[in-house]
Amino acid sequence: MTRITRAAAKPKPSLRDTLSVYLRPRVLIVMFLGFSAGLPLALSGSTLLVWMREAGVDLGTIGLFALAGTPYTIKFLWAPLVDALDVPFLSAWLGRRRGWLIFSQLLLILAIIFLAISDPAKAPWIVALGAILVATASATQDIVIDAFRVESLPESEQAAGMASYVAAYRVGMLISTAGALFLVSGFESYGLSKHGAWTAGYIAMAAFVLIGIVTSLIATEPENSARIEAAHKSQNPLARVIKAALGAFGDFWRMEQAIAVLAFVVLFKFTDALAGVMTAPFVIDLGFSRNEYAAIIKGVGLAATLIGGFAGGYVARAYPLAASLWIGGILQALANFAFSWQAVKGHDLGWLTFAIVTENFTSAIGTVIFVAYLSVLCKNPAHTATQFALLTALSAIGRTYLSSGAGYIAEASDWFWFFVLCVLAGLPGLLLLGWLQAKGHFARIARSS
Repeated sequence: MTRITRAAAKPKPSLRDTLSVYLRPRVLIVMFLGFSAGLPLALSGSTLLVWMREAGVDLGTIGLFALAGTPYTIKFLWAPLVDALDVPFLSAWLGRRRGWLIFSQLLLILAIIFLAISDPAKAPWIVALGAILVATASATQDIVIDAFRVESLPESEQAAGMASYVAAYRVGMLISTAGALFLVSGFESYGLSKHGAWTAGYIAMAAFVLIGIVTSLIATEPENSARIEAAHKSQNPLARVIKAALGAFGDFWRMEQAIAVLAFVVLFKFTDALAGVMTAPFVIDLGFSRNEYAAIIKGVGLAATLIGGFAGGYVARAYPLAASLWIGGILQALANFAFSWQAVKGHDLGWLTFAIVTENFTSAIGTVIFVAYLSVLCKNPAHTATQFALLTALSAIGRTYLSSGAGYIAEASDWFWFFVLCVLAGLPGLLLLGWLQAKGHFARIARSS
């Protein structure tokens, strides 16, 4: 039976069925876990950079803090541990996946509190340690959530689960960016010092992690995970870890054009990553207040992100994967021109609103399509979590290492040309996309789906 015949035999879901899937308990659990995954990212990233800039830290040092995202890049190194081992007591009580979820979330709370009581002005490298601890706990949580999502949802709910996850992820990021900035301003208005307000704001962010803990407790352990856990009891723990690691890496290296595929994974979102490191300092340098910045992100910025996410989902369904990646890649690169013109216009709140809406909308489109591509590459259910961790870790290289010199680039040029360079940073990924398409990479993916 051909793919066309199979597709014709599959009943077309009604609008009611399409919408009701988002209210199924498993999808709702994944949605709230998406919020928990999105919350910590800005606390060691853009929100921390605003705090550091207000504390008087120079742009070069701020740019280097992109390296604090290293755990997101190397999380595949300990992903086999999460795939193969149990957490003492917690896994026996809650199951393998939920035990790891609670463990990583408790570590995350402690790491955020450590970062909260650090002082960027007096000890920026202690702050760097705190940021790395937050990123490590967050990256571990990401590993577990990806495994939980894949094992919990049947194929018919995977698309809805990913759409809900991405939308809630962006809401979590919003809480730790705009929400955190508003909280800091509020604490200042009640008489706290600037440093005290930032400390209180970060402690409040630590409290939001409880949403993920409650979700993990309400959730049920995936059946596939329970079966694997039962099978693991008769195997040596070290052998389980080695088997998960070798299997995941082996699948990738046996893939045709493996090096080009992995390079594409690194470079596709680089245009976003390079601009994202400097967007918050750029806005502050132009004279905008943190409340003005936060208000735009919270209001129309959030709407643009959510609409962009669903637009990305529509594009991914309506067009072949390669065409969808072209659309997402071009849009997210061109969006940086809006910030270049912002540098010319200066303190113009209307244009800043347009620039942020454009960036959020196009970035969300690119992200949803890109995650769909990464998911297609993970074919073996025996080590899906490790494979997905490897791919997402590679995609974080642009945000972590390649963008670490963004502050020096901004200082050496000016803000206008910096964001022009961010547009050009999207070209290598698009060139690789064209090369992979010409070599039949996407045709092979379509045949194996």
